Amino acid sequence: MAGINLKHIKKSFTVDSKKIDVLNDINLEIPENKITVLLGKSGCGKTTLLRLVGRLETADSGEIEFKKDFKTTFVFQEPRLMPWLNVLGNTKFGLKKSEYNKEEVFRLIEMVGLKDFIKAYPFQLSGGMQQRVAIARALAYKADFIMLDEPFAALDYFTREQMQKELISIEKKENKSLLFVTHSIDEAITLADKIAVIEKGRVKHEFDIDFEKENRNLMDEYFLNLKRQIMAQLDFN
Repeated sequence: MAGINLKHIKKSFTVDSKKIDVLNDINLEIPENKITVLLGKSGCGKTTLLRLVGRLETADSGEIEFKKDFKTTFVFQEPRLMPWLNVLGNTKFGLKKSEYNKEEVFRLIEMVGLKDFIKAYPFQLSGGMQQRVAIARALAYKADFIMLDEPFAALDYFTREQMQKELISIEKKENKSLLFVTHSIDEAITLADKIAVIEKGRVKHEFDIDFEKENRNLMDEYFLNLKRQIMAQLDFN
């Protein structure tokens, strides 16, 4: 069931008095309690689309229909932690006093594997550990939809693979809806229940993956064929 429905979304920016069309007639249904991936090359409009859905930007025209009044939160490519706060402080940062539940915040910190670093500051953490804090903070906010803008792009291959596994585990345990931006086809296939290929400001094609995320082997013929289909939708010229 669609939690968010995008209809005929258009968005442009003006740079040096020149109008640049970024999104052109986007139509997309984003389901609840699933991972939807926006996949495309740099500059195709996927981050702008994410920001529109997350209500950080407004569309020039079109409609974004929410099934209900969703709370949304973001995880960016950079963790954006407060350097003067430790892991606990960053995880609960932004919560109102009435929203802070100590046991719940501690549970989230333990879930992302940072129980032994609860008093550590950002400069004492690796890039992957900092991103775990950012994810715990997003979960602590109790958002219905979590928007992730290439959150693992700056990580090394091994840390990135581990973070993908952790995100799959978190999504399953917490039953959250995720909208994830990436330019990596392999990452999209690893994580997604639904992939929307964005090309030149349009949704060029959609792929639904009805296969348990924990059991995906990207070397299986099914996924190799899916990768070929996705590559065929992308313009490399």
